[in-house]
Amino acid sequence: MAEIHIIGQILGGSGFPSLDLFCKWSVVTGSNWQLLEGLVEGQTQVDNPLEGKMAVWSHPIDLHYTTRSISGWPKLKVQVWHQDRYGRNELYGYGFCNVPTSAGIFSVDCVTWRPKGSVMEEVSSFFLGGTTQLANDDLIISGADRYNQRFILFFFIFHFHVVHFLSTEENCFFSCL
Repeated sequence: MAEIHIIGQILGGSGFPSLDLFCKWSVVTGSNWQLLEGLVEGQTQVDNPLEGKMAVWSHPIDLHYTTRSISGWPKLKVQVWHQDRYGRNELYGYGFCNVPTSAGIFSVDCVTWRPKGSVMEEVSSFFLGGTTQLANDDLIISGADRYNQRFILFFFIFHFHVVHFLSTEENCFFSCL
């Protein structure tokens, strides 16, 4: 049985229309994967960067999995939110990226998007706040019916450090940073 350690951080995000951003994240795997240690979901703090600068979260991720198959390789699913001065939260984007499949240090960029509402929903969003959201966030990873959707795209930056430890009864292989 193979083991994988995913050690890294969600560095931050940029290219969003407002400041005061935070990120909700989760790691999604297939049925052959078993979590041994770590948290598979979390939320960053709200960062209010200077105008034009990147929101910095530097949120750590440290997971330890065991697997019988590479099927269902881990993916990082994210939601980027904006918090206004009244403490209300507004969704700015959904996104996902695959965890790199080889050992080493990686910078992974992830494009985020949100559903574009009807003209009336967008006008309402402009004056009252709030945005169109997915009824079921499984669409983020699966892509089912994504071709029927209209999206608004944003940009989001991740930084990963990935360490793999694989072992079998015959031999032991270790690769790290």
